Amino acid sequence: MDVMPDKQNIDNLFSNTTYYIDFYQRQYKWNEDPVNRLLEDIFYKFNNQYELYKEKDIELSKLIERYAWYYLNTYVTNSVDGKVFIVDGQQRLTTLTLILMKLRHLAKRYNSGLESWISSKIVGHSGFTKVFWMNHEQSKSILEKIYENEKFKLSNTYNNITDMNLENNYLLISQWLDRELDSKKKFETFVFYFLKRLVLINLNVEQIDVPMVFEVINDRGVRLKPHEILKGKLLGQIDKDELEELKLNELWDNQVNKINELKDNEIDNFFIYYLRSKFANTSNDSRKIDRNYHRAMFTDDIGRLLNLSHNQSSVKSFLQNEFKYYSDLYYKILIYSKELTEGFEDIYYNSLVEMDSQFLLILSACRLNDPQEEEKIKRISYEVNRFFSLLQLQRSYDSNDFNICIYKINQRIREKDVSDIRDIFDEYLMQLISDNRGLKVESPFSYGLFKDAGIELNKRFRRYFFARIEHFIAKNTNLSMKHDFYDLVVNTGSVNGFHIEHILANNSENLSKFNNDKELFERERNRLGGLLLLKGKDNISSNNEVYAEKLKTYANTLYWNETLREDSYKSKLDFTNMIKKYNLKFRPMNEFGPSELEERQRLLYEMSKIIWK
Repeated sequence: MDVMPDKQNIDNLFSNTTYYIDFYQRQYKWNEDPVNRLLEDIFYKFNNQYELYKEKDIELSKLIERYAWYYLNTYVTNSVDGKVFIVDGQQRLTTLTLILMKLRHLAKRYNSGLESWISSKIVGHSGFTKVFWMNHEQSKSILEKIYENEKFKLSNTYNNITDMNLENNYLLISQWLDRELDSKKKFETFVFYFLKRLVLINLNVEQIDVPMVFEVINDRGVRLKPHEILKGKLLGQIDKDELEELKLNELWDNQVNKINELKDNEIDNFFIYYLRSKFANTSNDSRKIDRNYHRAMFTDDIGRLLNLSHNQSSVKSFLQNEFKYYSDLYYKILIYSKELTEGFEDIYYNSLVEMDSQFLLILSACRLNDPQEEEKIKRISYEVNRFFSLLQLQRSYDSNDFNICIYKINQRIREKDVSDIRDIFDEYLMQLISDNRGLKVESPFSYGLFKDAGIELNKRFRRYFFARIEHFIAKNTNLSMKHDFYDLVVNTGSVNGFHIEHILANNSENLSKFNNDKELFERERNRLGGLLLLKGKDNISSNNEVYAEKLKTYANTLYWNETLREDSYKSKLDFTNMIKKYNLKFRPMNEFGPSELEERQRLLYEMSKIIWK
């Protein structure tokens, strides 16, 4: 590898070289923390030296040679066709440029003869054209505003994060320098110190070495994210002319930005799910593809399959095809997971119960440019929800077993036809139920295993279950949901949140209905048929309230709760039609004991069979 180190002070660094921001580099993302740290470091060293030498009556240009060097860090460049690109270090160099801009304004304020020297460290001139040495092409108007006007107004809107941070960081730097450089003498001494005694090391690397160097070296202020390193390792293999011609940098940024706009750094999760979907056959395989996925992609096993190392042709194909298609697919799933969308409801349902395995399995099932993409999105999100829900409802869910099984399914459904998917899910569903219940099951859902499901279920899943029952009734009676799914499932607040309540309060009257057998009473009243979902803490009934009194409070609550009341059955044709259509045994219950509880449990089972058919 040919790397050429070069020690430079800022006077030499910004003299006759225009630095272009390479595609590897992020936008200017430094915020006040790294800027403050840089200023603290610089002024700590400077102030110590200034106190030591400020009484010396020596020409400033000679005096400054007595000041100690201060090493700022390394920056990496790559020269291509006469242009110098910043591979690493633009965060620091951009911040140094902002400091120079403030020094230029201070030179005017102090009527110092150093203004032209400082200006020459910020811009160069070619005819009528002014060129900033740090060439942020997308932010020239912001740089021009800061350069020309010390008292500029903050923008109301920004084209990108670079624009915003340029303005905000300049104002922070301005406050620092106004406070620290409170005399003309100190100001001019600092200018000489800043330009002559602050040192950086430039590493100029050949094009072929850039990806490796980029991964190893990071600005100390803000560490690179895995996807930022991966960008360098991939795009760094392609000639810049081809990058521009094929617009691969724009392709990458568009895909990354639209996913990250939905959730910070979500693109890293995309790569993890994508790689696991295509290359992980077991849960152990999946552990190898974690936040270091940008390294896993180049290891012997996955790297041999992807073939992205030192292979321009494969990298271009990967970016234009697999990366583009699967990141678009991931974006769709993300959108559907955030709000209820007709036709894609199960994706949203899965997000409510935190079933993120749908991302993995949808990416696995879809092949490149899959003509069955929409069918597979719908089928797999439904099967994931059914798989998880039927395990829960039959008390057969174990998180470790579930995770192991998901990767078996992942391998089996990879790029398979949509018609094969149900059978694969059912095979593993029945296998898990059999293993966890210690018996051989012959169907995915049975009342014998559902019969005792109740209070022991996961809290969020209990609320989710009753939300699905509520939605089933609303949909089949042409009614709107009284509350949205989020409030029913996720919101636990005292105002809009929901909680589970027993129909049978813990009192002597109810206990007598179970022959005063406390163990039997507790077991029975905890079944799903003996539970309801109610809103707000204000509706929590007292332990000794009898059923007749509780029944009154169920009016104007959820539809499922109201089906206990007689007035829910009066002149309601749609409700009657639903009962007939599905042969559901609804009836009002003015008394509630063992037989009524069993009826309600049976009724929930029958509706569950329809929901998760």
